[in-house]
Amino acid sequence: MLSVPGFVSAHSHAFQRALRGHAERSVTTSGTFWSWRHEMYGVARALTPESIYAWSLRAYRELASAGVVAVGEFHYVHHEADGTPYGERTLLADTVIRAALDAGLHIALLRVAYARGGLGVPLEDAQVRFGDASVDLVLADVDTLCARWRDDPRVRIGVAPHSVRAVPVEWLRAIGEHARVHALPLHIHVAEQQAEIDACVQEHGRRPVELLADLDMLNDRFCAVHATLLADHEARLLGAARANVCACPTTERDLGDGLADLAALRRAGVRLCVGADSHVLSDHIEEVRALETHERLRLRRRITFEPDEGRTLAEQLLLEGSVNGARALGWNVRAQGRTTTMRPRTRVCLDADPSLADVDDEHAPDALVFSGSRLRYETLDVDVRA
Repeated sequence: MLSVPGFVSAHSHAFQRALRGHAERSVTTSGTFWSWRHEMYGVARALTPESIYAWSLRAYRELASAGVVAVGEFHYVHHEADGTPYGERTLLADTVIRAALDAGLHIALLRVAYARGGLGVPLEDAQVRFGDASVDLVLADVDTLCARWRDDPRVRIGVAPHSVRAVPVEWLRAIGEHARVHALPLHIHVAEQQAEIDACVQEHGRRPVELLADLDMLNDRFCAVHATLLADHEARLLGAARANVCACPTTERDLGDGLADLAALRRAGVRLCVGADSHVLSDHIEEVRALETHERLRLRRRITFEPDEGRTLAEQLLLEGSVNGARALGWNVRAQGRTTTMRPRTRVCLDADPSLADVDDEHAPDALVFSGSRLRYETLDVDVRA
């Protein structure tokens, strides 16, 4: 048995588990990110409180079976199908939180703000379920969730502008200030698609990270999700702020998003973490592994970076798949040198995978990260107050 920090999937859209297998055939209907998004909207449009609970529970149980102990849910389905708020405005957010707890996970519910389809483009199709008439309504829901779940150590609440495309600058400014005053995690999709970057330059005359930096939104509670198309100076802006980047390798390769320049992010001092995102695959070790194997493909070499603090490559990747994700979601964990005080922890039975049965103790972390597949996980030490 190998005991490691508890795995953390820092970016999830749990309802998208319902899309698995339904967007992989014709290039005429599912050939780009934007056509995939159309398929996803069909799933989102049909959700009910009962079905969002059922799909979330299924997605979270799969994560738990893969050794994950905490998830960051980037939650943006808020209202009824026609955009009418439920009588209890946070009904769906609370439903998703309950699903995570019922699956045995800790959860950071990142309440998403969504105002528009783009510059001058109103909400349409399933987007009306995501949107709100004002940023004040968004922040009121954040406050409601914070108050309701304040005493449960398994739950954190954060705020998440969906993207610079989906919210105007006035909303970004208000959300950034609210997150700063209340010390909340602040997550946002950043530079996943070239069209998003082009739209940001058209509207603001700046690239996304430049805009967010000018709005003073970058800090150690900020997390840029995807960051597949950053310029080098944007990586440096994130690093100077000690900000986080959440890569979602299995989703990014499924959608054809491209490969983020992780070498530039590491050089800049950005903290990396990983997320299951669309749940096209529920294999956390594969997300962690891909931080290195995708980078090897991009750079065409083996061993793409040297870890700090005397860690091995595998130990650094495990840290990024656990402690870094927990920090990005607002849990107070510490890692010093090659050790961590993070709880809960994950215990991995390497002997459950016959191909790893004869690995010696010294190389067990390396085997887990680069060769593990058929593994069994257990969760230990569930008190997160330490």
